[in-house]
Amino acid sequence: MAFLLGCEKVRVEFPTKTVFENVSLGIDEGARIGIVGRNGDGKSTLLSLLSGALEPDEGRVVRNGAVRVGLLGQRDQLDDADTVKHVLVGDAPEYEWAGDARIRDILSGLVSDIPWEAAIGTLSGGQRRRVDLARLLMGDWDVLGLDEPTNHLDIRAIWWLAEHLKKRWKPGSGALLVVTHDRWFLDEVCLDMWEVHDRKVEPFEGGYSAYIQQRVERQRVAALAEEKRQNALRRELAWLARGAKARSTKPKFRVDAAQALIADVPELRNPIELKRMAMARLGKQVVEMKQVTVAFDGRPVLDGIDWIIGPGDRYGIVGGNGVGKTTLLRTIQGLQQPTAGTVKIGKTVRFAVLSQHLDELMKFKGDRVREVIGRYGRRTMLDGKNMTPAQLLERLEFTRDDLNEPVEDLSGGQKRRLALMLILLDEPNVLILDEPGNDLDTDMLAAVEGLLDGWPGTLLLVTHDRYLMERVTDHQFALIDGKIRHLPRGVDEYLELVERAEKPLPFAAPEKAPVKADASEEKRLSGGEIRTLRKAMASTERKMETLKEKIESTRAEMAAADPSDFVALGDFQKQLEDLQAQLDTLEEEWLEAAETLGE
Repeated sequence: MAFLLGCEKVRVEFPTKTVFENVSLGIDEGARIGIVGRNGDGKSTLLSLLSGALEPDEGRVVRNGAVRVGLLGQRDQLDDADTVKHVLVGDAPEYEWAGDARIRDILSGLVSDIPWEAAIGTLSGGQRRRVDLARLLMGDWDVLGLDEPTNHLDIRAIWWLAEHLKKRWKPGSGALLVVTHDRWFLDEVCLDMWEVHDRKVEPFEGGYSAYIQQRVERQRVAALAEEKRQNALRRELAWLARGAKARSTKPKFRVDAAQALIADVPELRNPIELKRMAMARLGKQVVEMKQVTVAFDGRPVLDGIDWIIGPGDRYGIVGGNGVGKTTLLRTIQGLQQPTAGTVKIGKTVRFAVLSQHLDELMKFKGDRVREVIGRYGRRTMLDGKNMTPAQLLERLEFTRDDLNEPVEDLSGGQKRRLALMLILLDEPNVLILDEPGNDLDTDMLAAVEGLLDGWPGTLLLVTHDRYLMERVTDHQFALIDGKIRHLPRGVDEYLELVERAEKPLPFAAPEKAPVKADASEEKRLSGGEIRTLRKAMASTERKMETLKEKIESTRAEMAAADPSDFVALGDFQKQLEDLQAQLDTLEEEWLEAAETLGE
């Protein structure tokens, strides 16, 4: 594998902090690297450094020739006055980009719901993020650096992005660097991991799951080595006192299986005990929805929902952006009156909501953390124990220095942990969490998950983080076409349901200027003709996908063939040319049908 990019003895220093010191790294072709670490340890700085956006204070960044590096930062550089179309395709004629299957796939996967002629300044933060990501992916890069690419993407879009990145380059070519707190995404696309901590970068083999196993093993070995060192020191002191000869032993590195590492770890939750405690706090009824419909401007967002939420239930809710998850949560709380049907809320129910934007902390923005905590003298029940605010702070890894920080100066992750702690101290019995993993690194996610495991109450979770959903909840439900559907097989089943649904148009086509036509040309298509054309387009798309798979399979066979067998190689080349010709023909047919429909 050829070397693409790296750095040698790099030092990066900011006025108040040294981020990296004497760091040397190398990225080869075929690398798929996930970057993890605590908030503020330098993950984004590392991407900026390798991409050339940041110069090191010492050392150097090395590139192999004209390596092209694309970077998705946490903030976009888009012009508010620009249009979506111009950002994505510029002034290129339609036939150039519309005839490119890769570009159509990117547009369909990320921006099919965004108006083509909309100004960037009119888009939401999530829409801007998706436009910026699509813009980057449409480029031809040797190395891609992605900083939190899954932010603002729903579960289906995250799945699409993972599939795109896995297929973007041929095996052994290109390179990917990704910073994200989405653990499923890391497992899905990454072959190696880098952990950023203590001014250095530590490599691990495998995806996120393998990284966690190796980290636990390294910690175990380190603890064992430290214990041996302490014992050796004590023996050394005794030997010196008695005049005995010193002896030394070397710790041996031993890799145990994952099962051995977790053999003494108890179950994550005791569902029976938590259910019993929840019943004591809530009674038998929490929320019961009967034929609930909520409509806006005559359009139903929730359509005839029957759903019972009981004491101790831990439900995860998935669905695409804009399908009505927020409306559903408001209806459950009694904040949104249904257009039809009834919502019964138990008399003892006490709701608490952790919102995405942490509005609940606004009243404390001028206070210091210790002042806020000082107003809560009560204890709360977790893991079957009464815990004080100080103990909760320790569980959520707040330091003594953090207590003197103003709430408004806390990092995004610290604010989210503080908001969660204050909610738990209020002792609700129904907890609604809307994207609680935002702004949290993987270690903090684990701490929050551990806290929620011991919380005795009813839990409703909305998140696009698959690992968080499956880790914290016991059952998952999907909101599809205004209906609630149970997902016995979890998120995978949801993705299958979405894929079986009618596919959106491959891209958001630009609005065409009105053209005056003769009376003879003003004939409009009938409903039957439109349906026929759409069926033909769908059939053509399926055929194109089949041909693409055949092309990839043939290329793989050609690569595995004997390089000295010129006859076989010629046959493979002929097959590829025939398949490509068929694909070109189908693409022309699809474009003709789209043009006929005026799309």
